[in-house]
Amino acid sequence: MTDNTATPSSSSSPYTIAKFGGTSVANFSAMEKCADIILKQKSVRVVVLSASAGITNLLIELAAGTEPSQREALLSQVRDIEYAIINQLSQPEIISQEINRLLENIEMLSEAASLATSDALTDELVSHGELMSTLLFVELLREKGIQADWFDVRKVMKTNDLFCHAEPDMVQLTELTKSLIQPRLEETVIVTQGFIGQEPKGRTTTLGRGGSDYTAALIGEALGMSRVDIWTDVPGIYSTDPRIVPEAHRIDQIAFNEAAEMATFGAKILHPATLLPAVRSGIPVFVGSSKAPEEGGTLVCAQTENPPVFRAIALRRKQTLLTLHSLKMLHARGFLAEIFTILSRHHISVDVITTSEVSIALTLDTTGTTNASGSLLTNALLTELSALCRVEVEEDLALVAVIGNSLSQVNGLGIKIFGTLENYNIRMISHGASTHNLCLLVDGKNADNIVRKLHDTLF
Repeated sequence: MTDNTATPSSSSSPYTIAKFGGTSVANFSAMEKCADIILKQKSVRVVVLSASAGITNLLIELAAGTEPSQREALLSQVRDIEYAIINQLSQPEIISQEINRLLENIEMLSEAASLATSDALTDELVSHGELMSTLLFVELLREKGIQADWFDVRKVMKTNDLFCHAEPDMVQLTELTKSLIQPRLEETVIVTQGFIGQEPKGRTTTLGRGGSDYTAALIGEALGMSRVDIWTDVPGIYSTDPRIVPEAHRIDQIAFNEAAEMATFGAKILHPATLLPAVRSGIPVFVGSSKAPEEGGTLVCAQTENPPVFRAIALRRKQTLLTLHSLKMLHARGFLAEIFTILSRHHISVDVITTSEVSIALTLDTTGTTNASGSLLTNALLTELSALCRVEVEEDLALVAVIGNSLSQVNGLGIKIFGTLENYNIRMISHGASTHNLCLLVDGKNADNIVRKLHDTLF
């Protein structure tokens, strides 16, 4: 395996934390490859897992409320995925009883969801995916002779009660992690869940889709780990999604600020929040493929030598454009503050914004939501906004971000980009707020072609 070891932060321990995504634990053979990585890398002492691929989507569908026949079909798919792994263990009886108990919980909760849905119920139901994958993986590690212990992350991942997008309490997380996990690192590999947490009343919460990366980075920070390893189904971070542009090239080293822009604007390889703990503590993050660890990967670190002007192109689908019109804005004070107070009250985070004398256009990202409706725009929010201004909503848009360095100082940048895209309608442009990105809001159906054309021109 390529050695991508970086210089650890001064306060770091000799250990690393490894996170394996859903495709990495999708089935028994995929889990075996993860176990082999842990066998070879003795420094890995904490493992964070996502749910097996497909499980989270099935559980979200159950949480939305289903008819009995549909519910049984979805439950059957969940059982099949889990038992396809259980049946290949040497001693399946050791773990099957515990998995059956969780499957019964899923059935009970999905019946409750068919009567009344809620974000709290959704989080409780969806959390079972990670609980099952970690239980199965511990048994697999033990069968390979690795001393491993299952750990319920909710004992340390204390959050607020914002279900589906909960925010961790960093003080509690650090204190509890140091007292409950750190003393055990020399004697065992701790296997725990990503994505899930617990609010003050003891109810299960989730950190939003992709939160397993964030979990690993937070625990790695709390334990002063020397590196956070993110294992997925591609060998590193690419100049754009190779599924869209097969010619995309891997980036061997990338700076925190560049990778953060990529993650924020849709590069699925990293969760947007993953790099916050890494940047705070100077902990490098390695991204590689669990299917082919020998191919190496990408190291995300504090800085790189000779960073290029254009680093990558990121794409984020499922964007909503909210346009607010009001003559009250003209030469008025406090109107924007009032709008953002309303959005904050409804827990809405704004990504890109442009303003004119009498209107505001802003984008909302719906890709991360795990709530039953899949939408951030509730009737209550729209009613409150409509009392102040005329509201227009456009959906099925996509955000394309050109990521680079000192872009605001590049002469002819506009001609190069917009000349390439002269045949496409650009709904919104954001440039200048950051020297690391230029963002374009486009029709979702044109997004792939736009990414291809930009990549061909810039790379």
